[in-house]
Amino acid sequence: KDEAYFDGRDFIFGNGGEAAADRIIFRARMAAATLSLLLGLLVFLTAREMFGDGAALFALALVVFEPNMIAHGAYVTTDMGISCFIFASIYAFYRYVKAPSVSRLIVLGLVSGLALASKHSGVLLLPFGLALIITEILWPTPETRTNKRKVALRLTGAFLAASTIAIVVLWAFYGFRYAARPGGMPLSPSLAEYSRGLKGVEPHAYLALARLHLLPESYLYGLVDVRLISDSFSTYIFGKVYAHGVWFYFPAAFIIKSTAAFMGLLLLAGFAIVTGKLSARREIFFLTIPPVLYLLIATGTGLNIGARHILPMYPFLAVLIGGAALALAHRDRRWAYVVGLLLAWHAVSSARACPNYLAYSNEFWGGPANTYKYLTDSNTDWGQQLKAVKKYLDNRAVKDCWFAYFVEPSIHFSAYGIPCKPLPTADSGWTDYQIDTPQTITGTLLISAGTLTGYEWGSNVLNPYREFQKLKPVAFIQDGVFVYDGTFDMRFASALGHVTRAGDLTAAGQLASALVEAQTAVAIDPDELQAQMALGDTLIALGRPLAAKPAYEKALAIAETMEPSAEAVWVQKIQEKMAGQ
Repeated sequence: KDEAYFDGRDFIFGNGGEAAADRIIFRARMAAATLSLLLGLLVFLTAREMFGDGAALFALALVVFEPNMIAHGAYVTTDMGISCFIFASIYAFYRYVKAPSVSRLIVLGLVSGLALASKHSGVLLLPFGLALIITEILWPTPETRTNKRKVALRLTGAFLAASTIAIVVLWAFYGFRYAARPGGMPLSPSLAEYSRGLKGVEPHAYLALARLHLLPESYLYGLVDVRLISDSFSTYIFGKVYAHGVWFYFPAAFIIKSTAAFMGLLLLAGFAIVTGKLSARREIFFLTIPPVLYLLIATGTGLNIGARHILPMYPFLAVLIGGAALALAHRDRRWAYVVGLLLAWHAVSSARACPNYLAYSNEFWGGPANTYKYLTDSNTDWGQQLKAVKKYLDNRAVKDCWFAYFVEPSIHFSAYGIPCKPLPTADSGWTDYQIDTPQTITGTLLISAGTLTGYEWGSNVLNPYREFQKLKPVAFIQDGVFVYDGTFDMRFASALGHVTRAGDLTAAGQLASALVEAQTAVAIDPDELQAQMALGDTLIALGRPLAAKPAYEKALAIAETMEPSAEAVWVQKIQEKMAGQ
């Protein structure tokens, strides 16, 4: 993964400087944006086929002004791709169920294959499809009520046929090659070794698919990786850091990141369904089951790093709202004014966030400038403010500064001409990026919102910038970078550099030098858990377990001051090390 990040960085910024980087990024984003345009078209076509022209225009307006879809609509990620093709797959299945034909079945298989190839969450089409088949059998239309068994057999056969086509499409993206590496070259670690980190029957299922060569090895490897990392991420929600995922993250993110008008319209759609004003039963099932299941499954993943992971919900809900708005307006003209005003509010709220759509939150949460108080990572700060930071520093002729940048070193802020010296972050730790920091800094200091929250450390106790949370910044750049002026105690950050170096030296077998670095880290900040752990680990490597015990005991005492979720993780980790002595 390090190689992918750093090679990508070098490709973008190593081909002619900032101007060339802009051209590369622009072209890549425009390619990604075609999927957003396709999704908008599909939303319009789906709503028109289900509910008519008025509903289609209403649904299209909703997605056009949806701030999260605008924010991610041209990013070079998998989020809009999966949103587009999951929606396309369900729409294709709807059209097949309405009027079965071989051509519609083939289209269903092809777009489902594109969903599988877009992102690993494409596998969720399996439960979506099964749930929709069940609703067709249990609640048939007048045309299908007379022969449920025939309908069940036909839909099951279509499901299997479409799945087969989809898997063939997936294989095509891997060149119909099973092996992840060509020419018999080994993977390290192998799929079998890597999947050992999973629990229960899940790894056995992946290995069975591998033995039968039913799916490409790279695809299975990716599935294992997604499942592994979903259990390793910490969570930041409502200003608190959790060492693991929390079930309420995505419902809360949806409420915070959606416009208030969109949620109001969604409540009206629920009202229209409950009161029978929207009575298109099949359409309601096709538009509610996928987003509801998607949200329910997301609550248990543990990968709580952004509302972008539930983006596929929005097109379904937009079409549902469009149908409900039209149904309400047809029943009583006064409803037309209500839904019209809400749509206008939706558009205005979104437009006011321009150009900082990534940090959007609705008015009840204080808008984009306050989103960092509740959410982080791709909800607020994804390293998108560098040009604004450069402009801020240039306007004030600032040349001597320090910057704790959320995605350094995956992207070097120096590539944009920012003259600051880097400060350590969680990312610089896991990439072993060496950063030397003095114990005291005087001048201008910038900290990304994502870094300030400290969520990537798993606990605010481990956050080297936690004291800055109490300070009032002199500026806040593009809703994502805090600026401070003054003299600051940086012992915690300074010690981290020595912790990183101690770990590298220990791994390289240079234990004497590693011990010096670990002792230096402890001397700089004896209350830093990472420093005590580095000292204990180095002493264990040197065969001095008795000397390591006081360091581990000090780390244990620090861990007991953490948030409960983080405390449990670190106490167990430290106790295991102490028991291993």
